[in-house]
Amino acid sequence: MNRQLSKPWARALAALFAAGLISCACGQKAAAQSDANAGSSADAVAVQDFENRVADYVKLHKAASGSVSRVKKPTDSAEKIEHYQHALREAIQARRQGVTQGNIFTPPICAQFRRLVGAAYRSDSSHIRTSLRTSEPGTAKVQIRVNHRYPDDEPLQTMPPSLLLNLPNLSPELEYRIVGRNLVLRDVEANMIVDVIPRIIPQ
Repeated sequence: MNRQLSKPWARALAALFAAGLISCACGQKAAAQSDANAGSSADAVAVQDFENRVADYVKLHKAASGSVSRVKKPTDSAEKIEHYQHALREAIQARRQGVTQGNIFTPPICAQFRRLVGAAYRSDSSHIRTSLRTSEPGTAKVQIRVNHRYPDDEPLQTMPPSLLLNLPNLSPELEYRIVGRNLVLRDVEANMIVDVIPRIIPQ
């Protein structure tokens, strides 16, 4: 019996083999695309959750602000400004009793922010590192606690522009700050730590 297949059979088997490879490749591509879509969807959910939590905090901030006597502007009185800041912070703290780290930066939101910071470093690492080195130094040893004031006698690290542009926008009541390797969400008027993501900045 002839062990060699006839040319028609050989061509048919080759076609089937090729079709199998194409089908496998298409399946792998579809699976990869599905994973990418799932990741993109999860990212969008995390960002939306962050924005909702920030919006809730801003509402609380405004309610607290309306409950204390505001400083009449313009004023050069540091004492009046400090008194208002202290009163506002206490009003906010009273509305956030028992709040701990993670009240804004939940684990999924933290994961998304770590991806965003990582992407910024991959595209502009040298500028970010230079900016952090040459702006106000000395924040590595600053002690911070959620729902407490940022130390008045400690510097505020300037956010590198390329890093800031990669993060979700904030309402005027809030700002991002780098403290050591931590990303802090700070209430500007109350000078208060709203939440923090520890060790997010690469070494």
